[in-house]
Amino acid sequence: MTNRPSAQAPTRTPQRLDDAIDGGIGESPLRPDGALKVTGEFAYASDLWAEDMLWGATLRSPHPHARIRSIDIGPAMAMAGVHTVLTAEDVPGENIYGLKTVDQPVLASEVVRYVGEAVALVAADHPETARRALERIVVEYEVLTPVLDAERAAHDADLPKLHPDGNVVRHQHIVKGDPNATADVVVSGVYTVGMQDQAFLGPESGLAIPAEDGGVELYLATQDLHSDLKQTARALGLPPEKVRMTMSGVGGAFGGREDLSIQVHVCMLAMHVGKPVKMYYSREESFYGHVHRHPAKMYYEHGATRDGKLVYVKADQYFDGGAYASKTPVVVGNATTLGVGPYEVPHVRIDGWGLYTNNPPCGAMRGLGAVQPTFAYESQMDKLAAALGMDPVELRVRNAIAQGGTIPTGQVVDSPAPVAELMERVRALPMPAERDTTDIRELPGGASNTTHGEGVVRGIGYGVTIKNICYSEGADDFSTARVRLQLIGGEPAAMVHTAAAEVGQGLVTVQQQIARTELGVERVTIHPNDTSVGPAGSSSASRQTYVTGGAVREACQAVREVLFDKVVQRFGTAVGLSLQGGKVIGADGVVTDLAELLGDDVIEETREFHHRQTFPMDADGRSEMVQVQHAFSAHRAVVDVDTELGLVKVVQLACAQDVGKAVNPEAVLGQIQGGSAQGLGLAVMEEVQVKDGKIRNPSFTDYLIPTILDMPPMEIDVIERGDDNAPYGVRGVGEPPTISTTPAVVAAIRAATGKDLTHTPVAPEHII
Repeated sequence: MTNRPSAQAPTRTPQRLDDAIDGGIGESPLRPDGALKVTGEFAYASDLWAEDMLWGATLRSPHPHARIRSIDIGPAMAMAGVHTVLTAEDVPGENIYGLKTVDQPVLASEVVRYVGEAVALVAADHPETARRALERIVVEYEVLTPVLDAERAAHDADLPKLHPDGNVVRHQHIVKGDPNATADVVVSGVYTVGMQDQAFLGPESGLAIPAEDGGVELYLATQDLHSDLKQTARALGLPPEKVRMTMSGVGGAFGGREDLSIQVHVCMLAMHVGKPVKMYYSREESFYGHVHRHPAKMYYEHGATRDGKLVYVKADQYFDGGAYASKTPVVVGNATTLGVGPYEVPHVRIDGWGLYTNNPPCGAMRGLGAVQPTFAYESQMDKLAAALGMDPVELRVRNAIAQGGTIPTGQVVDSPAPVAELMERVRALPMPAERDTTDIRELPGGASNTTHGEGVVRGIGYGVTIKNICYSEGADDFSTARVRLQLIGGEPAAMVHTAAAEVGQGLVTVQQQIARTELGVERVTIHPNDTSVGPAGSSSASRQTYVTGGAVREACQAVREVLFDKVVQRFGTAVGLSLQGGKVIGADGVVTDLAELLGDDVIEETREFHHRQTFPMDADGRSEMVQVQHAFSAHRAVVDVDTELGLVKVVQLACAQDVGKAVNPEAVLGQIQGGSAQGLGLAVMEEVQVKDGKIRNPSFTDYLIPTILDMPPMEIDVIERGDDNAPYGVRGVGEPPTISTTPAVVAAIRAATGKDLTHTPVAPEHII
């Protein structure tokens, strides 16, 4: 339900002109933060500074599972420059937090459940002093047997219970049609996806300043200010109004900043010592200090008729959530509801499990819950095409879901679903030139002179996906916006105030574009994001343009209503009013300048935008409205593979995506390119290596991410099939390209090598 101002003049029919002003909806104005970021002048959270500031540091567990017998902080407290050392006994409020499931201690008190769990905190006058003080804290552990296998955790009752209710965070069962259906042609496979890191370039950081009223001011990089506020206030034992949070510059997020990291810790230290305290993770600590993408193991079986129509899909999915729940329940929900892909399948049986283990905690990452099953079902579609002797694109087109089709929960897709069109479009995009055999630098590994073309084979692969947009399963997903209109320097100017996190996706520009379009003014500024305005939810689930964009539009329309009331009171006209170029336009022409109409008045309105209601699933996974919206993208990958060395070069990526409405066309292209880079990374290089619960590669030396040299040229075809239920018809853009890239790249490697390749990322040893 959307909160709207009541109409005071029933005869008035306000109109909005899409092309009324430069920099509005559908254009690509410059980002207000763009120049600062590319010149290095933008202030990130790691740049925070305060007079007389101390530095905080965290002592972390070396064991995946152990009981804490004792903690001796005396040697650390005796060090010069150390101001305090805090343990679980010093947590002033509740020593527990969590996003959906409240299950994680602020500081471990009795047991540690993963390598890297926070055990104690230090505040010192220099970061090196704080680090050395951590080494002086003596913790006696009783090492316990760890649970490290997620599939065993789902079914083996003899394993240690890591939490009171056992090791299953969530089990979701979905049945559509006949779960025992049979088919003429059957293919099956077991697929695994490695743990991926969000690898944002700005590590966790924040500055806490104690306030005179007993509260605290926290400046930080996050994805969701109000979620952080709720959890932090509870842990600090403070009312929410005494914990005031302000967004600092965010150096990337991709889901990794949804959970708490430094928030409670730095506030505890600042309140305890009565001075500002800054915390800033090293790159290694960042790997331990935030969640990762869930590694998964998935068993799939597809049945089809001999002419290529899908009959059934059966799947068992296991997601390793690590020590704490975080977003595991949502991952399981998304993975099961979207587990057959963007296809019409009459008979479905899917079971998904999210499990506790003593591996590093996993949570949100771009493509939440859709990345893993997409790799599995797209691999299956290629395997099925081979079994049928069909072209893999034709098989996908033949089974593509369309508007009016149903997903496994029974929900009808009631907005455009141009899956078949996307597949045809991506196939039709120009192919790369033939390989230049005279320039070895163009070959996989050629820059290192490892090959002169022997054994290099080219392959082509496709992938397509479906992703839910916004929160699902009954969540009250909304955002709040406050819009102010007044004269500044004699010119009308608008200010937009939300708590929505700008994490690099361009939301700051989108908000300006909406205000320009709705209010017809060029000058629009964005108020710093903080908790003095209502919640905006997380910058995740490809939702902010939808919900915060909707809230900004609603607030602008409320401001516009006040302006039009002024016109009615002054001129008596109420028909065909619109705002354009700083003027109020009537049906018969200009009514008045906006500046003259405003005068000394300040018009400020606050509105919430709630999308249409969703509902949870029943015991068989049925729900006629489990998700708000669906988005679709398709990729084609062209790769060269040295089959003797196992080296891969992605020669080209092509993408076709439906974006509903391109609010900012250049930003849309940037999102597709960036998402494709992360999908490429998961396909061929990105994996957090975990052995015995310990991360073995917590650095950008050993955890590889794509660079500009790894990203190939891209061909992109953007179509706009608007969703009538969404503001301006928008459809989430940021996540789908991440999801469909990975299976396309792996499919291309399969085509080049003839290998089955059931694990991603693909390593050289998988090829040779």
